[in-house]
Amino acid sequence: MSTLQTPFRYDFVGSFLRPQALKDAKAAFKDGKISQEELDKVINEEITKVVKKQKELGYHVITDGEFRRTFWHLDFMWGFEGVDHEATGRGVPFHDELAVLDDTYLVGKIKAKAHPFVEYFKFLKKFEDENTVAKYTIPAPAQLFQQMVVPSNLPNTRKFYATNEELIEDIGKAYQDVIKQFYDAGCRNLQLDDCTWGALVGDAAKQRYKALGLDLEEVKAQLLKVNNLSLEGKPADMIINSHICRGNYHSTFFTSGPYDSVADYVFAKENVNALFLEYDDERSGGFAPLAKVSADKKVVLGLITTKSPVLENKEKVIARIHEAAKYVPLDRLYLSPQCGFASCEIGNKLTEEEQWAKLKLVKEIAEEVWGK
Repeated sequence: MSTLQTPFRYDFVGSFLRPQALKDAKAAFKDGKISQEELDKVINEEITKVVKKQKELGYHVITDGEFRRTFWHLDFMWGFEGVDHEATGRGVPFHDELAVLDDTYLVGKIKAKAHPFVEYFKFLKKFEDENTVAKYTIPAPAQLFQQMVVPSNLPNTRKFYATNEELIEDIGKAYQDVIKQFYDAGCRNLQLDDCTWGALVGDAAKQRYKALGLDLEEVKAQLLKVNNLSLEGKPADMIINSHICRGNYHSTFFTSGPYDSVADYVFAKENVNALFLEYDDERSGGFAPLAKVSADKKVVLGLITTKSPVLENKEKVIARIHEAAKYVPLDRLYLSPQCGFASCEIGNKLTEEEQWAKLKLVKEIAEEVWGK
């Protein structure tokens, strides 16, 4: 078993653009032209190729590119008892575009069962070697909590949970169980992808929550509680990091705003080993909130965007790393793109070639700043 630990000086969030062969196979399966077995064969082949590419680029972390899932978060939620879904054509309004997502809702109490993602991890783990370690990405517990308490879902959720506190307790227990499943399967590097904090930043969020009659500080406290409860009792030799995002769908975003208003919670008090943070443009605000990051956490600066094919200026990125080092020591800083390249199957607006060029740049910059 590889003992390497994430993050690495040059790293990435996890998802990759779906290759055409994979898109074609999924379309053929949907149309009833190929079997599940034939689809799985193509998926396994494409994962094998994308892992090989990650290794060729010299990365020490490998993922399956999230090739087995449609959505970065919802597919994982469907692996719990009590959660169901339906494709209705509805979704969430992003900037200038509707993110079309399956309606995902409760049909009973949330409980853990043998989670299919653990089996997916086992396939990925086969590719570990002395230079690389597999990490698996799953949505944060707060993401599942938020999914069930959004205004459109809350009336249904109340059929099963009289209070948010009861819901938080069951989500925490279910995640503890699944984290143990991953650990028993040999996973030592897990990543919690979390858009809930990003949804709370900026003036638009303040107005949205005020209109809903919700206390923003209470919401933050609940998000922190469900995440930390889920991490209770995690094995000491298991690294669990968090990726804090403002939305990433077809090169669009959900919210804008600096991290200032959530830093006292997630930066200071969330019990993860490292934070992957979105800092790829002016929407992200400045680095000052990094002063709130607790001394036991590492910070991965997402300074390279996955939303555009344009390559960043190397010197400007290096200058920004040193600017961030005014708030967090350079030896606790790392570099990555701000998000995945395909949070959902639709992917962002760049080519695979441009995707790999971005990762080459991340590595090049990191080696210049921290050495090889």
